[in-house]
Amino acid sequence: MSAETTRGADGTGPAPDTYEGGLRRVARVVLLDPDDRILLLHGHEPDNPADDWWFTPGGGLEGTETHAEAALRELVEETGVTDVELGPVLWTRRCAFPFAGRRWEQDEWYFLARTTQTETRATALTELERRSVAGARWWTCRELGLAHETVYPTRLAELLRRLLDEGPPASPEVLDTEIV
Repeated sequence: MSAETTRGADGTGPAPDTYEGGLRRVARVVLLDPDDRILLLHGHEPDNPADDWWFTPGGGLEGTETHAEAALRELVEETGVTDVELGPVLWTRRCAFPFAGRRWEQDEWYFLARTTQTETRATALTELERRSVAGARWWTCRELGLAHETVYPTRLAELLRRLLDEGPPASPEVLDTEIV
């Protein structure tokens, strides 16, 4: 759910959240460790921690950066993971959802990435992320398939199983549009 994450005007502290509507271009990361576990962030509505879900790291493109550049930047900011081998775009999806009192519309690209670095620590969350991201967890495909929690994108357990069994698709798969 990351909004733009440049530093505040004084160069320190979390950046203000600047999303004002319209279609937001987003890069997300399907980060796998050597045991094929996927890293997901735990998020919730800022004023209602009981309204929660799990999601892949990522966020909006800033300025002229590419999707790949945004994916790597967001990964560092949200997880502290810097030792990454960025792979191909696996999936794309359009989604719209309410969050933090606003309507968000996103065009998301999901990159495959691999790392041996399994310790995580957020390094540059925005003000909104500080209020809505509760942590991170590595999940096995089996754990994800058995989970009763809400996970985005929907069908992530099935998508991950296919990725692990068959490898990345020849070209990005378009996921169902999700409108909430």
